[in-house]
Amino acid sequence: MLLLGTQRINELGHLEVGGCDTVDLAQKFGTPLYVLDEADFRGKMRAYRTAFEQRYPRNEIAYASKALLCMAVARLVVEEGFHMDVASAGELYTAVKSGFPGDRLVLHGNNKSQLEVSMALEMGVGRVVVDNLNELNMLEAEAAAKGTVAPILLRVTPGIDPHTHKFISTGQEDTKFGLNITTGAAMEGIKKALEFEHIKLIGVHCHVGSQLLDTEAHEGAINRMIGFMDDVRTQTGVVLDELNIGGGLGIRYLEEHNPPSIEDYAEVICNTLKAALDSHNFPYPKLLQEPGRSIIGEAGLTLYTIGAIKEVPIAEEPGIKVYATTNGGLSDNPRPQLYDAVYTPLLANRMNEPYDQQVTIAGKHCETDTLINNTLLPKPNTGDILAVLSTGAYNFAMASNYNRFRRPAMVLVNEGHADIIVERQNLDDLLWQDRIPERLKPNYE
Repeated sequence: MLLLGTQRINELGHLEVGGCDTVDLAQKFGTPLYVLDEADFRGKMRAYRTAFEQRYPRNEIAYASKALLCMAVARLVVEEGFHMDVASAGELYTAVKSGFPGDRLVLHGNNKSQLEVSMALEMGVGRVVVDNLNELNMLEAEAAAKGTVAPILLRVTPGIDPHTHKFISTGQEDTKFGLNITTGAAMEGIKKALEFEHIKLIGVHCHVGSQLLDTEAHEGAINRMIGFMDDVRTQTGVVLDELNIGGGLGIRYLEEHNPPSIEDYAEVICNTLKAALDSHNFPYPKLLQEPGRSIIGEAGLTLYTIGAIKEVPIAEEPGIKVYATTNGGLSDNPRPQLYDAVYTPLLANRMNEPYDQQVTIAGKHCETDTLINNTLLPKPNTGDILAVLSTGAYNFAMASNYNRFRRPAMVLVNEGHADIIVERQNLDDLLWQDRIPERLKPNYE
């Protein structure tokens, strides 16, 4: 049975996380409910820091906030001494309002608005990752108008296929992100950045993809990037001092998933980097990276209550298919419908019973809202509490109000304490931005 972080089966046969009985959490806070394991989240950050400091002391790690961001999460990140990357005005604003230091923020985005660029400069963002030449021109103009200099990394495309789902692949030749090394666009961007008076080019950035269960793509990208940095030195005389390799390390969604440990990942990355640098006789740059999923993914789980259960005949073969319907689904976790994401479910209130019934977990939304297809559970009953593991990354962040569902609450659990860090939406929250034109307003006369 897959158990992650502080998860365990307690004496009542219930799933426990952070010292809190998940059945009690469901009763107290309602479902659907996002649950975040503080000890696991902090532990992953500490493991990253230790593993890389031991092998490559010139390093800096930023949490990729797109995985999950609210103000409490930002506070945990800053307390652990991490930097953080943001990819929109909203993420930037959330970070700053939480008290996150501007100089420890990295701004991303493949189509940054003038507002986002202006906010970054005003808030003293430590790095702007420039994605394209239009953005480079806009940043120069904004920095000049504000009488400042913008520190940047130039995002380049290394041309590495990460062999993950096509919707989360970003480092191959055909991608919307960055400037292509092979076509010469990346070198053009370097030379243009060096010409500008209000741009300070510090280094280069790449990202190859997400949910990677081996290190092959990262190894290829590092070799390509060091070769590119050496070409920059040859063509311009400039020795870039920072290399950001993005994130992408995968997590355990299923028991058979076996991503490298953070220790093993650090060993391969640092050895590959040092070998590439030595082969080019290149000065050791600062190594930057931006893990998100691998820090927070396994720290999250989602609790649901099982409602309707249906036994449906299977036309193609003898037998039936059992559907157990949850009180959430597509609006709190769109990933299965977006790119066939898979998960491990547990019956939180009946952990010790045999997992010998094949069940499909359905959501309650319109469309084909299937959370988990053909999984093993104890025979489900209406009212059971379903726990879906590894939902810390891209679940809350991608949630919606589809079918006008209210977004779930989120609780932070640690050492037997549970604190609300995101309130559940109420029905009036769904209406607060709605406006009825005067000509459509009801007439009650």
